[in-house]
Amino acid sequence: MELRTDLQDCVLRPWAASDKPNLVRYGSNKAVWRNLLDSFPHPYSEADAEFWIAHTQANPGLHFAIQFGGEAVGGIGIIAQSGVAIQTAHFGYWLGEHAWGKGIATAAARTMASHAFQAFPFARLEAPVFAWNPASMRVLEKAGFSREGVLRHSVFKDGQLIDSVLYAKLRVV
Repeated sequence: MELRTDLQDCVLRPWAASDKPNLVRYGSNKAVWRNLLDSFPHPYSEADAEFWIAHTQANPGLHFAIQFGGEAVGGIGIIAQSGVAIQTAHFGYWLGEHAWGKGIATAAARTMASHAFQAFPFARLEAPVFAWNPASMRVLEKAGFSREGVLRHSVFKDGQLIDSVLYAKLRVV
């Protein structure tokens, strides 16, 4: 399954074994890792890439490579919640640093949010952002997410205790 975005030459597509070198190269950047959950390893190894590609192939439709200019430059996906949050999915994305500031993340976020609401019964997508990452906040706002609040001292990352900002997008009914 390939999802076209509104940005020329930018598509969301399944991760493939051939993406391993780019996943390692772009994922190993500390500036990228610094804005992601600790489940995203640093440094990012070939074994990490192999595990991730196999995981996404076993769970189709939830995680995609962001392809721009014919190569995988990042990733985007959702993680379904459970229990009382069964109709909520966590929403996240990342790009290699060379791809920042080109509208790629915004185009990918718009497309992924639309896909999530069309393909799954989610009522809500949630995207927490580290307070030091205003660029990601702008991406989410451009993709139709609303800022819901600040979770003070909720994240310990890179040796610092910081706030996170919760963004959400609701299904339009």
